[in-house]
Amino acid sequence: MADDNRPLKYMRYAIGEIVLVVVGILIALQINNNNETRKSREKELHYLNNIKSDLQLNINEIQDYIDIRSRRIVSANKVIEHFEGKPLKDLDEFNRNIVNIYTWRKFYQINNTFQELTNSGNLALISNDSIKNTLLNLETLYKKLKYEEEHFRYDAEVLLYEPSYKVLDLNPIVKKYTYQVSKGQAGEDVELPRANFELMLKDLSQKNGFVMASYEFSFMNNQLEGMKSKCKDLIELINQEIK
Repeated sequence: MADDNRPLKYMRYAIGEIVLVVVGILIALQINNNNETRKSREKELHYLNNIKSDLQLNINEIQDYIDIRSRRIVSANKVIEHFEGKPLKDLDEFNRNIVNIYTWRKFYQINNTFQELTNSGNLALISNDSIKNTLLNLETLYKKLKYEEEHFRYDAEVLLYEPSYKVLDLNPIVKKYTYQVSKGQAGEDVELPRANFELMLKDLSQKNGFVMASYEFSFMNNQLEGMKSKCKDLIELINQEIK
């Protein structure tokens, strides 16, 4: 073997085999990595499209709340005019305006996909930092809005609900409001308690409640406008990413 140099030939053959095995492993790893990258990208695009759908629904929901709260602001300001001396002539309108404030609603964001991403630990799948940061900023705006809503809820309980329960008979008020809103299809057309309304208009705390409603609904609408703008920015970023 030494004479015909067989050990050297065997060593070259062995080294060649090792190189081929290593190259094969590297190719297999590269193929596997490519497959994993492709699968991750497919998941990312799936999430991005779902986020985009949520955002579009959210924009519509936000606009609905802005429109509703804008009407509530008008109602609050009309009620305040009566506290400041405007004669109480149209009881139906006055009743509708006060109940518009009493029945205010909280806003709930449509962010199902974002919640799924965070709860599953898959937020890292979003590779575009601008999209990820804007999503987190939108969530921060939402938390600020919820804080403002909680603040008004406290004001409403102290300044509106508690004092009104002491002077207003809610039964005819609710029946009349239901009748008005449904245009006579439901509810009951009843006589409204003028004396109770006039007593209510002498209560400074209730006036302050409507003042706070006008102010805080305006503030919340500004927050909603900011959220709507952020949603539109996100949609544009996602459109650029999925092209």
